[in-house]
Amino acid sequence: MPDLRFSDTISGSVRNGVLVVTIDNPPVNATSADVRAGLMAALDRAEVDATVQAIALTGAGNTFVGGADIKEFGKPPVEPTLPQVIERIEAFRKAAVAAINGAALGGGCELTLACHHRIALSSAKIGLPEVKLGIVPGAGATQRLPRLTGTPAAIELISSARLVGAGEARSLGIVDAVVDADVVGAAAEVAKGLVGKPLRRTGALTVPDAPADTLEKAAADAARKAKGQRAPLEAIRLVRLAATAPLAEGLAEERRTFLELRDSDEAAALRHVFFAERAAGKVDGLETVKARKVDVIGIVGTGLMGSGIAVAALNGGYRVIGVEQTQDAADKGRERISGLLDKAVQTGRLDAAGRDGRLQRLTVTSDASELAAADLVIEAVFDDLVVKTELFQRLDNIVRPDAILATNTSYLDPNAIAAATAHPERVVGLHFFSPAHIMRLVEVVNCAKSAPDVLVTALAVAKKLGKLPVVCGVTEGFIGNRIFSAYRREAEFMLEDGALPHEIDAALEAYGFPMGLFAVYDMAGLEIAWAKRKRQAATRDPAARYVDIADRLCEAGRFGQKAGKGWYVYPNGKRSVDPDVTALIEQVRAEKDIEPRHFNADEITARLLKAMSDEGEALLAEGVAARPGDIDLVMINGYGFPSHRGGPMFAAGRR
Repeated sequence: MPDLRFSDTISGSVRNGVLVVTIDNPPVNATSADVRAGLMAALDRAEVDATVQAIALTGAGNTFVGGADIKEFGKPPVEPTLPQVIERIEAFRKAAVAAINGAALGGGCELTLACHHRIALSSAKIGLPEVKLGIVPGAGATQRLPRLTGTPAAIELISSARLVGAGEARSLGIVDAVVDADVVGAAAEVAKGLVGKPLRRTGALTVPDAPADTLEKAAADAARKAKGQRAPLEAIRLVRLAATAPLAEGLAEERRTFLELRDSDEAAALRHVFFAERAAGKVDGLETVKARKVDVIGIVGTGLMGSGIAVAALNGGYRVIGVEQTQDAADKGRERISGLLDKAVQTGRLDAAGRDGRLQRLTVTSDASELAAADLVIEAVFDDLVVKTELFQRLDNIVRPDAILATNTSYLDPNAIAAATAHPERVVGLHFFSPAHIMRLVEVVNCAKSAPDVLVTALAVAKKLGKLPVVCGVTEGFIGNRIFSAYRREAEFMLEDGALPHEIDAALEAYGFPMGLFAVYDMAGLEIAWAKRKRQAATRDPAARYVDIADRLCEAGRFGQKAGKGWYVYPNGKRSVDPDVTALIEQVRAEKDIEPRHFNADEITARLLKAMSDEGEALLAEGVAARPGDIDLVMINGYGFPSHRGGPMFAAGRR
C-alpha cells in the first residue's frame, strides 16, 4: 500500500497488516493541533480498514514527541485535545504499540502511556517536565504512570521533572522492551503478535501497593525539594489520588488542576523563563555569522575556577591544555581536575570509562608554549588587572593569530585587558560562575572591539559546554554582580534602618531563595568583596550613603564560614545568630543617630526586589543587557533567584 497522509504532520504506511503512524513536526514533533487531528484521522482509518490489524506509533528523526507546541501556550485549546487523542488510543480495539525512537517528553510520554505496549530505542529519553513550567501533566500521566511504576517512583519522576534513559524506564515498568536498532520494526512485530489477544490498557490496571513508610518518604522528599512551588505539590497529590480514585475521576481532577495551574502566576513566571532561555544568546545582526572551529581549549590557571572550567570543557568533548606557573602547581591542577571527575563517578553522573576518556584529552603543564595548539584560551588567574594584562601580552607571542582569548574576570574591565593586547578584536569575556563544572550560567561579555565571529564562537562553545550563555556589554560586575551589588547595598541599608541579618535571610528564603544573602556571604567568604571595597574607597562619592558593618567584620577577622564566624557564628559548623554581630549593628546605628524600625518579611523582599529591578532598568538603558529576560536568567541561574518567581524584572512587572 502506498504511503498515507493523514495531515501535514502525520503520515502512515501499512507493513504486514500494521499501520505505522509517523509524527513529523520538526524540530521536536510537538503535539500541535495538526498532529492531534492527524492522529485522530489515522485512528479513523485503522478502525474501518480491514487490512489494518494493529498500529505502531513513532516519530520522525531522533525525537518521538518533545512535548506540547509552544505556539499554543496561553491560547484556548483546539480540538481534538491531547486527552481526547490519548483516551481514544487507550480504548482502541486494535493493538497500539509505541515505537519510542527518541525523546518522549511531556505529552509525548503521555501518548506512549496510552499505548498497549511500549518499545524504546536504547538511546531514548522519557520524562514529564511539566512542573518546570508551573503545571502538572494534563493528559493522564499522573493517573497512568503510577499504574505502571507504583506510586513512589511516579511521585519522584513527575514532581522532579527528571528524565530517564530507556534502561531505567524498562526497570521502572514504563517501557516493556529496549532495542538497539530498528525500533519501528520491533514495534510492528509486537503489534502483529498482539492481534486477537487481550490488550493491556494502562488505565485499567490497578496501582501496585507500596509500603506506607516508602510512600510517605517519597512524598516528603518531593515536597521538600519543591521549595515553595505549587506544581510539584499538586503532582504529589494527584499521583496519590490514582491509588484511591477511579480512572475517570482521577483524570477529571488532573485536568481541573492542570487548567488552574496553567493560569497561575507561577506558570506565567516559568513560561517567561522558558521563553527567555530560548532568546538568550541571540544577538541581533549576527544570525549569519559563522563560529570559528574550536577543538582545543587552553586554560591558564587550574585553581578552583580553572579546574571547574577544565571539567566543563572536557565534558563538552574538547581537548584541554591547562597551564600553571610551575610543574608542582601543574601536578596539583591535574589532581584537582581528576578529583572532580572522580567525584562525578562516585555520584553516578559519569562512568569510569567516561572519566578515563576525559583524562586522555587533558594535559596540564608548566610549559605555556603548549598553548600554541589551542583554538581558544581562557584565563582563570587572580583577578588583578596587571596580572591579567601581562598574561594576555605573553599569550600574544604564543597562540596562533586566529586563536581567541577569553577573560574570566568578575569585576575588571575586559576592554582594558583587550586594549593591552596586539589583537583586541579576538578578546571576549567568558564569566563562569563557581563551581564552573556545575553552574549553568556564563556571562558572555561583548567587548568594545570583539569581532562578530569571536562573539559567535564564544556563544557556541558555551552552549557545547551545556551552559546557558547570556550576552552582556562591559560594565563593572557585568549584569549579575552589578545587580548583586545593588541588592547587597540595599540589604545593608536595611541593617542600619532596623533589620537584622537573620531577618533579611529568613524573608528571602520564604520568598524562595535557597539561602539568604548574609548566609551566602559567609559561605563564599567576606574578604573578596572587602578587597574590592578597599580598591574603590579612593573614588567613592563621600556624599553617598555607605555602610561599613561588613568592613568592621572583616577587620575583626570574621571572614565567614571557613573562619568559624562572619555575619553568623558557626559552633560545630552549624549557623547561629551571633549577639556580637547584633551589638555591632546597634553600635553603628547609634553612631549615625539612626532610630531603628521594624521590617516585616514583605517589606524586606519588596525593597530588595526594587533595588534589583531598578539596577536592571539602568543596565537596559545603558545597553549592557539586551532584554529584561536576560537579566532574569542571570539572577535565577547565578544568584539563586527563585525561578518560579520569574526573576526580578518579571516580578517587578507583576507588582
